[in-house]
Amino acid sequence: MRIAIAGGGLGGLTLALILHRHGMTSVVYEREEHRTARSQGGMLDLNPESGQRALAAAGLTDVFRSRARPEGEEHRILDPAGQTLVHHTPSPGSFEGRPEIDRSALRDLLLDALPADTVVWGHRLVAAAPATAGGWELTFDGGHRAGCDLLVGADGAHSVVRALLTDAELSPVTTLVQLTVADVDRRHPDLAELVGPGNLWCVGVNRILSAQRLGDGNLRVGITLPADDRRVDPHRLTDLFAGWAPRLTALIDAGAGTATTHRAEAMPAGTRWAGRPGVTLIGDAAHLMPPVGEGANQAMLDAAELAARLAADPETAVPAYEEAMFARIGPIAEMSARVQAMMLSPTAAQDIVRFFTPDRHGETT
Repeated sequence: MRIAIAGGGLGGLTLALILHRHGMTSVVYEREEHRTARSQGGMLDLNPESGQRALAAAGLTDVFRSRARPEGEEHRILDPAGQTLVHHTPSPGSFEGRPEIDRSALRDLLLDALPADTVVWGHRLVAAAPATAGGWELTFDGGHRAGCDLLVGADGAHSVVRALLTDAELSPVTTLVQLTVADVDRRHPDLAELVGPGNLWCVGVNRILSAQRLGDGNLRVGITLPADDRRVDPHRLTDLFAGWAPRLTALIDAGAGTATTHRAEAMPAGTRWAGRPGVTLIGDAAHLMPPVGEGANQAMLDAAELAARLAADPETAVPAYEEAMFARIGPIAEMSARVQAMMLSPTAAQDIVRFFTPDRHGETT
């Protein structure tokens, strides 16, 4: 079986690696020119039941633990005055929770474990059509063509492969501004202390100022706004936080000149499609959700489950995978939408405190 994976993100690479461990070959077509062509974003936490489970299937548990930062799970939530609302501190050195790892480091782990010729760089898929002899004919930007028997769309939010299965439309859910504070320990020790080793959220009315510590010594600062806040002036970002404590808005000042803005989108929760032979989706291509921490984890779990089914029975793998994935993702997508709405509500601070505060049974509400 000729397996083509469109997209060399975390989901696509995880799928290729687990297939390789089962003795199955695949080709990953990635639009980037090389592995360091662009920044891979900030850090993410890997959940034991999803992201870590996928890494175990890929044989990367030990190397993951050597690169992950359990201390990065520390989470501080403040109000606009700088008062602490929630402070979660993980057990020192423990991997039982959701240890953090930089996206670039995680991608490198996957790439380094794959045969060198698995990823074909500089190939942006622009079209796929049924081939005369069966399977699919793929067309890439620049005119290159290739064929496959199974096409897996791991090509993200604006997936080309998705259109073969569903016409589900994306809806904007939030406007995101991102900044970088370089070499924070040396240049801004006060901000390093404020953020700590993990994540910081400063929660106000309809806006959040956040920061996370990266493994390279930088801070990644984020501003989260409602989706209709489209005209954000990158030179006047502190105006969005008038009246907030200066030690918080100092995060914006320190990242001045590095701002990038984009709108995050999501697919309708509960999106499904009727199966089509020889094609399927994983990750954001299959179930783009609000950016509240599940996207990468679910993409990697999609990959692990699809790979296991392909190794067991290629004939029934895709429909079996899709039915299980739909059942799993439905509640997660709905939860993600609720959390995103809560984070940008007028009562976000109170709602988030309730969400992160253990109830009398010891579970978060």
